[in-house]
Amino acid sequence: MKKFALLFPLVFVAGVAMAQDKPAEAPKAEAPKAEAPKAPAAAAEKHAMKAHDVNAEFVSFDAAKKMITLKTETGETSAPAEGKALAQVKALKAGDKVVATCKDSAEGKHEAVTAIKVAPAAPAAPEKK
Repeated sequence: MKKFALLFPLVFVAGVAMAQDKPAEAPKAEAPKAEAPKAPAAAAEKHAMKAHDVNAEFVSFDAAKKMITLKTETGETSAPAEGKALAQVKALKAGDKVVATCKDSAEGKHEAVTAIKVAPAAPAAPEKK
């Protein structure tokens, strides 16, 4: 039984190695394409998205719609929560100061909030005597 247990992985590895050593087929001649594929445009658009941090005050979270509402210097804004933000929002209360990582589209609009962390408390001003 031990011999079989040692032989099986060896045969498996040899089979995988032989499958990779197949000779490549000769490329077929193709007519030049007139249109560029649309997939690279979508990939370029995806790369155009940028992420940045926003200092804000947590207002609310709608779990059914997965929408988070934050209050910034420019006013209240809502955006869908994604990824880590979905788990992190559960620990927040209304009025908490947060730093939200927002994903923006090429036009600069907020597409989603991907992460949220509680902002560090501002250092207290020294008392005057």
